[in-house]
Amino acid sequence: MMMSTSTQPVRILVVDDDPGDVLMIEEALEASGSPKHVDVVSDGQEALQFLRREGKHAEANRPDLILLDLNMPRVDGRQVLAEVKADERLRLIPIVVLTTSKADTDILSSYTLQANAYVTKPIDLDEFENVVRNIDEFFGQIVVLPKQSWS
Repeated sequence: MMMSTSTQPVRILVVDDDPGDVLMIEEALEASGSPKHVDVVSDGQEALQFLRREGKHAEANRPDLILLDLNMPRVDGRQVLAEVKADERLRLIPIVVLTTSKADTDILSSYTLQANAYVTKPIDLDEFENVVRNIDEFFGQIVVLPKQSWS
């Protein structure tokens, strides 16, 4: 397997309003072993503020990968996906939709909005952790991610 030779940790932005899912995602990412920095926001509005470096996120670091839940209050994941992919400064950040929805309409709309992957959250804890570790391995060690500044 080809591994990335970058020594820089992968920066992951987790956008999810379920504290239990966030905890499982963080634990699975931590257990995977590759160097990373994880930021967490609890809804789409805060995700957009983070990505635009607004308010309390003025010093935020650009993520290399976004793990995005679809169904959240205020601004949902579909809106975040549409706004990020429409923004010249942000559109190259890979976005993995990580959600409980198995609805064909959600899958189709996510890919139409240029999601890089759509993954359904398993109910089983071990399967959930395995899915997150696989995402982390793929995006953290196998693929080459675009490195850009916030400019």
